[in-house]
Amino acid sequence: MESNTKSRRSLMIFLVSIVVFVALLTWIAGWALPLVIFTIVFIVMAHEFGHFITAKRAGMKVTDFFVGFGPVLWSTTIGETRYGVRAILAGGYVKVPGMTWTETIDADEEPRTYRAASYPRKVLFASAGSLMHLLMALLLLWGALTIIGLPSSSHVGVGSFEKWKGHQENAAQLAGVKLGDQIVAVNGTLISSDSQLINIVSHDSGKQLTLLINRAGRDLTLHATPVDGTTINFPGKPTTKSSKPHGYLGIELANLHVRDSWYAAIPASVTEAGSLLSAAAHGIVHVFSPGEFSSLFHQVASPKAATNPINQQTRPASIVGVVRFAVQSTQTGPGELLLVLAAVNIFVGVLNMLPMLPLDGGYVAIATYERLRSRRGVRYHADINKLAPVAYAFMAVLLVLFASTLFLDIAHPIANPFR
Repeated sequence: MESNTKSRRSLMIFLVSIVVFVALLTWIAGWALPLVIFTIVFIVMAHEFGHFITAKRAGMKVTDFFVGFGPVLWSTTIGETRYGVRAILAGGYVKVPGMTWTETIDADEEPRTYRAASYPRKVLFASAGSLMHLLMALLLLWGALTIIGLPSSSHVGVGSFEKWKGHQENAAQLAGVKLGDQIVAVNGTLISSDSQLINIVSHDSGKQLTLLINRAGRDLTLHATPVDGTTINFPGKPTTKSSKPHGYLGIELANLHVRDSWYAAIPASVTEAGSLLSAAAHGIVHVFSPGEFSSLFHQVASPKAATNPINQQTRPASIVGVVRFAVQSTQTGPGELLLVLAAVNIFVGVLNMLPMLPLDGGYVAIATYERLRSRRGVRYHADINKLAPVAYAFMAVLLVLFASTLFLDIAHPIANPFR
């Protein structure tokens, strides 16, 4: 009874501390940072829940399902599983007996161990975390496509207005153009790209243009006359260096967000996920290439190399960099945040399936090897201890990668791509 009281008290202190921390973080950094941190923790626990639910459905015994690592703050046992929270919220874990053949287990519990499960159930259990990442990515992409929409290069809109020196309003503003308007057509010609609109306007300096505008779903017809860029200046510099007339409306163009219907977004989200899978696979090959490790070491040793825009474009990010990148994406709207989170899920899911211990893909590889070596009536048992040197070497590589990217993301952050 005393132990349960202490456990509840520890949990209450922990929860109050979390609330205070989130409130303080929101006050200092705004809503985006705590939201992203909470989402990352949720993604990690969803990964573990994938293992948990597949183990339960496969008839395996799950002894522990914990949020976090380190000292136990609170736990309770329901049935045969102990659920709880640990002090360090840097992940979570699900414990199933019999992950190796050297583990000693009572004979009456042996049939419900991981090692006693059939090959398909082993593979499903080990892959469940990555499958959860794929499912979350698909849901995020579907949400981005249906609720918010994604930028479309064929929907040319008004992102902002240029300030012309000596002019209270530029040509577009005088015509009644507003921020967020989509320019559908000019003089009857449908506009499907930025370059097409720029080409038409630049050749019609001083000539009135008829603009078909879509504003909040309603079509409007406006008339605008481009101004010769050689006669106007931005604050401090001329608009154009051309000696010939060059028409300007004074619009900074933007690709507008376009939403899909809920049913059209299903295949579209699968297509987007496929593109992210391909990009993640290429990215992982790049991350573990000797050339990238050489580049990381050079950037760690040289601030000049670390701040080089070209190096930053290809540099892998640590968890600190991922969180910063996700927070920065909120500057352009929730759609970009959903896309970033979808990409994070895909990348982590693919990385986790590399056929190396201690990653889940390592257990899939071992189960597959055992299945191929087994004969009818005789199951082959792989000695995981023989793979220990390889696993330790791989963990060392991961540690070097983690330490290098963490240092660079703290000391020399990647420039904000959403500005």
